[in-house]
Amino acid sequence: QVQLVESGGGLVQAGGSLRLSCAASGRTFSDYAMGWFRQAPGKEREFVATISRSGDSTYDADSVKGRFTISRDNAKNSVYLQMNSLKLEDTAVYYCAAGPVMATRRGSYAYWGRGTQVTVSS
Repeated sequence: QVQLVESGGGLVQAGGSLRLSCAASGRTFSDYAMGWFRQAPGKEREFVATISRSGDSTYDADSVKGRFTISRDNAKNSVYLQMNSLKLEDTAVYYCAAGPVMATRRGSYAYWGRGTQVTVSS
């Protein structure tokens, strides 16, 4: 089992920045690729970014390319999502997830956190 706890969400003005963190516990963190997803009200949960086990490979959704950066620190059992140039449409609950390989599909991830709310205001 892997337990994941997200933090760092909040209210921010459009154009601002936030850094989300996800702390993992349980099994060996570096055994898992990690992903960030988000879910806006009335919408399906969508892929945001993923990072390999070692952190040397990442992949972002087109909607966040150039604005969001995923990273990880295996020594701290943590994954991060740096979000810059935030837009109103980035408002959502953000979830981190752990799985065996990098993936954009929700079903590829076995473990999920409970999420952290990000609200972008005008």
